[in-house]
Amino acid sequence: MTNGFETLAIHAGQEPDPLTGAVVPPIYATSTYKQDGVGGLRSGYEYSRSANPTRTALEEALAAVEGGARGLAFASGLAAEDTLLRTVCKPQDHVIIPNDAYGGTYRLFAKVNSRWDLHFDPVPLGDLDAVAAAMTQKTRIVWVETPTNPLLGIADIEALAQLAHDNGSLLVVDNTFASPYLQQPLALGADVVVHSTTKYVGGHSDVVGGALIAADRGLGDELAYHQNAMGAVAGPFDSWLTLRGLKTLGVRMDRHCDNAERVVDLLLAHPKVTQVLYPGLEEHPGHEAAAKQMKRFGGMVSFRVEGGEEAAVEVCNRAELFTLGESLGGVESLIEHPGRMTHASAAGSPLEVPADLVRLSVGIETIDDLLADLTRALG
Repeated sequence: MTNGFETLAIHAGQEPDPLTGAVVPPIYATSTYKQDGVGGLRSGYEYSRSANPTRTALEEALAAVEGGARGLAFASGLAAEDTLLRTVCKPQDHVIIPNDAYGGTYRLFAKVNSRWDLHFDPVPLGDLDAVAAAMTQKTRIVWVETPTNPLLGIADIEALAQLAHDNGSLLVVDNTFASPYLQQPLALGADVVVHSTTKYVGGHSDVVGGALIAADRGLGDELAYHQNAMGAVAGPFDSWLTLRGLKTLGVRMDRHCDNAERVVDLLLAHPKVTQVLYPGLEEHPGHEAAAKQMKRFGGMVSFRVEGGEEAAVEVCNRAELFTLGESLGGVESLIEHPGRMTHASAAGSPLEVPADLVRLSVGIETIDDLLADLTRALG
């Protein structure tokens, strides 16, 4: 029998505890495990950097909801990204990244891995000809965000997978903005999915984490080796919180999408808003690809305002129910100025974001309250 998404999110990797029958996986707050004789590991556990039962439950659930062969849980999304890059790349390899990638991802490439002689080029991934032109024999990865952060650009996963594989490259998809509920990159040909589980998967702004899910078991095992060797693993408490969040991902995402669509309608009609960026809009350049590969269009909305940077900052400062803060994907609504906040590290680079841009993470509050707050903030 093939189970649906919500069933997998609630049950995969989460059998009732065999000792007590507890329906929620326990938090195994232990660093080490009694062995059944020298080298005789009980159920494969020896030390919690290598494996922990609470983390195992989360990893199995993540693999199930993404349709992957193996899932791995990390201390943060960037820890997952760094482990992936150092597993599959070597010095002088080349990576194609989005030309509007998340600022932390750009910083990892530009300030950290560049010192390791890993080369990269930012490319508009919605332009398949530009991607093909940027590829070389040393291109090891085509790195995709879709939707992107914060400009909500869309990349055609299936088409990019074909391009990457024809070149002997891997396709990696950061699925954080869409979540596995709205988008299934591995089914579309991606080799690895990346998540900041801090965001929609955790969903409650109370835990930091990351994940990798590999389509191929062999690559998954290689990533697991490096995860253990490098050590940036999710702890048992963080794993338990993330797993708790995953159970309600489907119902939360439906409300995020409902609310975001109403926010978009308000912004489109507001005289001080000069542009609304949302893949659900027919005029969005990536709308057709998004409609093909996403169940719905997500809870993230960006917009530009009249009056430039200072006006955008004032909108952020005047909001009350939309909390001024970084991050996204929690049950509460957040507002931020990407140029001065999440994407400050990209200032002066090809990935610099417009100064008049405001980004919203639309939460699951009562929609009329959110609309009233945003109306006040816009003035």
